[in-house]
Amino acid sequence: MSAQDTGAAESAPDLDAGLLSPVRVGTPVEAAVSDRAYLQAMLDAEAALARAQAGLGTLPPSAAEAITRAARAELLDLRALALAARETANPVVGLVAALTEAVGRTDPDAAPYVHRGSTSQDVLDTGVMLVCARALAIVRADLERTADALGELAEQHRDTLMAGRTLALHAVPTTFGLKAAGWRDLVLDAAERIGRVQDHGLPVSLGGAAGTLAGYLEYAALDATAGKPDPGDFADRLTAAYAAETGLNRPVLPWHALRTPIADLAAALSFTAGALGKIAVDVQSLTRTEVGEVTEAAVTGRGSSSAMPHKRNPVLATLIRSAALQVPCLAMGLTQCLLAEDERSAGVWHAEWLLLRECLRLTGGAAHTAVELSAGLVVRPERMSANVGLTGSQLVSERLVAVLAPLLGKARARQLLTEASHTAESTGRPLAQVLAEVDAVTEHLDADALVRLLDPADYTGAAGPLVDRALRRQD
Repeated sequence: MSAQDTGAAESAPDLDAGLLSPVRVGTPVEAAVSDRAYLQAMLDAEAALARAQAGLGTLPPSAAEAITRAARAELLDLRALALAARETANPVVGLVAALTEAVGRTDPDAAPYVHRGSTSQDVLDTGVMLVCARALAIVRADLERTADALGELAEQHRDTLMAGRTLALHAVPTTFGLKAAGWRDLVLDAAERIGRVQDHGLPVSLGGAAGTLAGYLEYAALDATAGKPDPGDFADRLTAAYAAETGLNRPVLPWHALRTPIADLAAALSFTAGALGKIAVDVQSLTRTEVGEVTEAAVTGRGSSSAMPHKRNPVLATLIRSAALQVPCLAMGLTQCLLAEDERSAGVWHAEWLLLRECLRLTGGAAHTAVELSAGLVVRPERMSANVGLTGSQLVSERLVAVLAPLLGKARARQLLTEASHTAESTGRPLAQVLAEVDAVTEHLDADALVRLLDPADYTGAAGPLVDRALRRQD
């Protein structure tokens, strides 16, 4: 690369404008996990550490105040820090130097206390957990809004008849309310998983150079007014103080090479994207021209084709599905990062950063999009009814087998209904009419009984009560 090319790359203002990732563009989570958000989170981690140490009497309160005042992302050159990270393989070394300089400009005596006893991974991992806490709050709120919208659909369409489909074909009757209730249940499952990670799985990182907190202890011994602290007691108190300052959880052990928090995040984000993807796939199937049972809300200009003016594509479902296909792949990479060697990894830790950020962006974008999809979904009961009519009474052939089995034997009843269904399909005649000509059936069932037993609307099983049960589940 020439010097001119290098300069152009270094001054590029829009390195990732989201052109190839429309599912997250302009969504709240995009800003919450931006480079600037990560920078601010690492600065927040540095400032919180200084305040925690000051609270234990091992750092002057005035120094903690000066560090906190200077820990503002807008005071630092984000691009310069990113370029400097190439020389150290992580962004914290350059950040510490820049923060130290910023503190020194207003309080020279406080500058030596920046990053006191700490290590890059403590700051970056704690910063990552802060970013995740902020991003997961957004995702969780969007999931709850989506669940509310789906709950309304389930209640409104509790008894709206539609064809249940298995292996792409009509199976037995169901209701759209039960389908919407199932979507809601998935979303609530996702919200629970996100909530568990959010509430219990985001710990501070505090281990020092190799997970022993030796640096923190050594500086504490130098600065403490009451003599050298007890190592175990001081480690507990410092971790507790740091957790309190950040609002994060206390880990049992330093986790530099014990990547449970990242693996848990990966699992929750992967499940959430998949749950939303299931809804998107169903909407895409139901919105097909020849099905037409639901459509996305009409928004001027949305869903247009560059070649076909008549089309209005299911854009929201497509965006969600695209995220759902990507996140599990990225999450698998995060899970592989459990294989971190020694006390600090050379490459495994570094590999997590973009994978996690992209999981957050994609899942957050999908969750935000799902709110609009579910709240605006247009349900078309008349098309559902018309589609039930495509196979008509054949949808309830299972019921006739169950009724006739005690009378004719299960195998005979099944064979009879299979043959009758094929005849009805090939001739275009109603199944009831075909069965009315079969002596083995008319010996036991009259015409009125056949009509009643073959009414799809009378064979939705426990769909209604199942919807009621699902709606009793709280967020």
